[in-house]
Amino acid sequence: MSQVSAEFVPARVAILTVSSRRGEEDDTSGHFLQEAAHEAGHQVVDKAIVKENRYAIRAEVSRWIASDDVQVVLINGGTGFTAGDQVPEALQPLFDREIAGFGEMFRMLSFEEIGTAMMQSRAVAGIANDTLIFAMPGSTRACRTAWENIIAPQLDARTRPCNFHPHLKK
Repeated sequence: MSQVSAEFVPARVAILTVSSRRGEEDDTSGHFLQEAAHEAGHQVVDKAIVKENRYAIRAEVSRWIASDDVQVVLINGGTGFTAGDQVPEALQPLFDREIAGFGEMFRMLSFEEIGTAMMQSRAVAGIANDTLIFAMPGSTRACRTAWENIIAPQLDARTRPCNFHPHLKK
């Protein structure tokens, strides 16, 4: 199977904001991810906001993993170091395989922006039921860093030498 395509192939994306404070009107990071995915040519098929509760997070992500309509889940928020930040714990039981390089690369890029504070980021990614899941901090700046430098290129079937497109559910 070829790892690259000569043309852009849109992915079906769902966006989850994890916050006990934000609503749809002030979900700046969720709005950024929605606009960025749309501008890149992807189809945003669902969007939700859930409270900082690992079971609520896991339930929403599980619904999308089981759906044939969702190929990629973008999660913002809940990846910090406080007791309320539970996204990694919510996601890890769901992963068929973790994508360790995402968190490593995100923290490397974040070091250039925020210095050693990047150590408190627990950004994670993995694949479950042929659905890619990327979880990043809730700041719009962090979402931009992850999207522009890591996620967007890896969702583009034209990226060489490889990308995640061949691993997505059809």
